[in-house]
Amino acid sequence: MTAAISDLLAISRGVVLLAAALVATGLGLVALVLAAGAVTTVLIAARVESRYPPIGRFVDLPGGRLAFVEAGPSQGARGTVVLLHGASASASDPMAELGRGLAERGFRVLAFDRPGFGWSDRLGGDEAASPGFQAGAIAQALDRLGLGPAIVYGHSWGGAPALRMALDRPDRVAALLLAAPVAMPLPERPLPWWVRLALEPPVTRLLSGTIAVPLGLYYLPHAAANVFLPEAPQADYVERSRAALILRPGPARANIQDLAGLPAALREQAPRYGSLRLPVTIVAGAADPVVRTEVQAGPLASAIPGARLTTLPGVGHMLHVTATDALIDAFEAIQATLDRSIVR
Repeated sequence: MTAAISDLLAISRGVVLLAAALVATGLGLVALVLAAGAVTTVLIAARVESRYPPIGRFVDLPGGRLAFVEAGPSQGARGTVVLLHGASASASDPMAELGRGLAERGFRVLAFDRPGFGWSDRLGGDEAASPGFQAGAIAQALDRLGLGPAIVYGHSWGGAPALRMALDRPDRVAALLLAAPVAMPLPERPLPWWVRLALEPPVTRLLSGTIAVPLGLYYLPHAAANVFLPEAPQADYVERSRAALILRPGPARANIQDLAGLPAALREQAPRYGSLRLPVTIVAGAADPVVRTEVQAGPLASAIPGARLTTLPGVGHMLHVTATDALIDAFEAIQATLDRSIVR
């Protein structure tokens, strides 16, 4: 972890401990806690943005810009790949290992910051929490760039907009490769009152601008390690993935909204999966404790005609880091299938 992030982590720990002490003395001090959190949030966001400036390009769309990172040949590429990251992440997450590996194999690779994440604008505001909206924005970006149809990759939350692109904009999607996708309807459980309160837009905005960012920084190293379980975490993952970009009010709020809105979105789009008629490969870790294969990848493969499911023994949720070679092999197999269909 860099010295800058270590310094911020120390500050965040202090704020978290101070907040706990103040709240313990009485609710009358909540305003002071929020004020301290707001000041700390500004400092953290400024340091993060200085440490991790944009490293790619932007494409202009109605309502703002989408940021993307690209690698590989722009001319004579074997094929075009679009990478969509999961929750709490940005384009650098799949690009660091998987994207660079694909570029070395001759693919042109574009990894997008989904709307509101990394350096992308939220575009449609609260409406952008929908996988359908995000799929439309990515497809529009490909329109503007004159690219596609592409092999679209979606990891975890990113699996939902990847599927939605294939459903709504099949002209931009040649095939899908989904890694540990969240795509099937989630069990409906009543939320505690305090969670429902936190998800109210004014409260979400307040929390993301005050205490959510310091708390996020405090727990970042622990969360980054846990997401790899049961495998060992990559030692420099936080730095390579630029994970700290989530520690700003805008991305933090976008992340909360995306996670909260996903169940309803999946109930709406899941009945359409049977209409897909393109190559779909699903890769999942048999030991994934975050998105369990038997709940998501397995049922999804059964819902899509001709979908292929590969389950990797002992592998957890972060396949693009810990099982990069297996995913690259899957991409090459998909491209070979596409090439054969063109010859015919």
